[in-house]
Amino acid sequence: MIVIDAKDQVAGRLAARTAKILLSGEEVAIVNSEAAIVSGKVSYKNGKLYLSNPAYELITARNKDNTKHTGRLVPIYPETKGLTSKGIRLILYSTLENLEKIKEFMPSETLKDFNFPEVNESLRMIHVPESREEANLARKRFSFEELFLLQIRNLLQKVENSRVLSKKVNIDRNSLDKTLSDLPFQLTDSQQKSLSEILGDLEGSRPMNRLLQGDVGSGKTIVVGLAAILTANQYQVAFMAPTEILARQHYATMTKFFGNFTKGIALLLSKDGKKFLGDGLEMDVKKTALIKDVSLGKIGIVIGTHALIQKTIKFKNLGLVIVDEQHRFGVSQRANLLSQNLDSENDHSHFLSMSATPIPRTLMLSIFGDLDLSIIEGLPSGRKPIITKIIDTKNRDKAYAFIRGQVRRGRQVFVVCPRIEKVEEESSYAALQILEIKAVKEEYEKLSKKIFPDLRVGILHGKLKPQEKESSMSDFANGKTDILVTTSVVEVGVDVPNATIMMIEGSERFGLAQLYQFRGRVGRAEHQSFCFLFTESDSNKTHDRLSALLTAKNGFELAEKDLEFRGPGEFLGDNQTGLPDIAMEGLRNPALIKSARSAAEKVIETSETLDKYPELKEKIQSFKKEIHLE
Repeated sequence: MIVIDAKDQVAGRLAARTAKILLSGEEVAIVNSEAAIVSGKVSYKNGKLYLSNPAYELITARNKDNTKHTGRLVPIYPETKGLTSKGIRLILYSTLENLEKIKEFMPSETLKDFNFPEVNESLRMIHVPESREEANLARKRFSFEELFLLQIRNLLQKVENSRVLSKKVNIDRNSLDKTLSDLPFQLTDSQQKSLSEILGDLEGSRPMNRLLQGDVGSGKTIVVGLAAILTANQYQVAFMAPTEILARQHYATMTKFFGNFTKGIALLLSKDGKKFLGDGLEMDVKKTALIKDVSLGKIGIVIGTHALIQKTIKFKNLGLVIVDEQHRFGVSQRANLLSQNLDSENDHSHFLSMSATPIPRTLMLSIFGDLDLSIIEGLPSGRKPIITKIIDTKNRDKAYAFIRGQVRRGRQVFVVCPRIEKVEEESSYAALQILEIKAVKEEYEKLSKKIFPDLRVGILHGKLKPQEKESSMSDFANGKTDILVTTSVVEVGVDVPNATIMMIEGSERFGLAQLYQFRGRVGRAEHQSFCFLFTESDSNKTHDRLSALLTAKNGFELAEKDLEFRGPGEFLGDNQTGLPDIAMEGLRNPALIKSARSAAEKVIETSETLDKYPELKEKIQSFKKEIHLE
């Protein structure tokens, strides 16, 4: 530290005067009757040393031993226009000085086990640290506490589930064997194992709360379909999908493979519906008539979207709720469906969710720890691995030529587009959708008029009317169009066995998990399929990340890599979980997750109701309201 006289300082003159004698990156203290500390990056120009944009702090009798912005370790905060780290520090220092003592909710034994400081000391250490060690310990404590609360929440949910009784399903094994023998294929060992776990839950006295995970095309729908058919011999089943396209597809799958089921399979959409009564008997029905049939118990399995949770829809005897891609529905939406017909503590419906979104096991343990997990590994026999290539600008024309050749051989192509413009974080969903649709329309114009004017090109996006969406998908599924240009609406559930090429524009703008979902839309039949990752980026980091899609053996391995590259926000949504950034970072640390799980189990073993920990009990109630992970 260099000390100089400074009786007449103004910020600019102070910096200039300091720079004249500064020989290295040392801080400069200016002392006299008036004084300041100046700190900045040393630069060299025109034969002179100077401080570039120096920070300074005037010294007074009050702060001479307690500076805020210089002469000490200072925190750097995320900044925005008009709000700098210096401004945030001033506010926080003042707040901490006047803050009433906060009640500690973490059990004393937990703090002791992990050598964590109590909450008030932790706040001081993270905002006004005396050393990096202090700052790191406080950061670890706050990251740990969020994971700890997550684990407490999960364990409490499990305890609650264990105390209620379910609608016990009597599985008819003869009916199961007959249904399995009627299928045109055999279940894989992994499908058999998952089905066995699900049926075991249905036969149990506690309500099932299970997540079925598997790669795209692994055969999840047939497994949950079997569970639905067997349950519907005794109770009604609600099968909820996130989009009408996917709801229609599930309905088509159920009626195709379970054509002998005579207790009714219905498709309930926002404006109309269909009803299937077995033996090829199918009819279009008005929504009002279908809702009445459901309330009278005349329909065994009802498939639909958010339409299933409208207030006008009442099930007579609901026993099983199946939700596809459960993270696309809110907790309250699922709860509304599950609470139907709940007349007593012995009347809870079973809950089964399914997801093709590969979620890292570390996140699975943390976020969905209250769910039992079944995993379908591998693909049905006869499927060929999808050949995946990264296509840079110079190879674009070769890829177009290859695509034209495949179409000439009778194959079809998906083209997926990202948004073409960067958007502000606070942009509304509607604004994001407009940009996405703009990208699709421009790509459609380019491909249909310039690249493939000789081929039949269709378009699909979220702003089309339901009839237009259905027509676009129907034309593609029936081979009336060769190429379908679409937004990420194609990510989940669309099944066109003749589509063998997935072409993804701007692939670097998607997460690996999402790219994996896109790729799974092809390779669903015996034909060799291809996935082309188009990118105009020459960044090594981008290439390394996309290369992971070429080498990962399965969705879970890829998900772990995506967690490493992009963080947990890729799976949970950076702005949609309610979790603070420090907790999102903690989700990348398996050891910390394991420690939090262990600490939470110890607490619940001591007091299932948390009555011995009143502060923790109060905190967990507010925590449940703040986060919304599903």
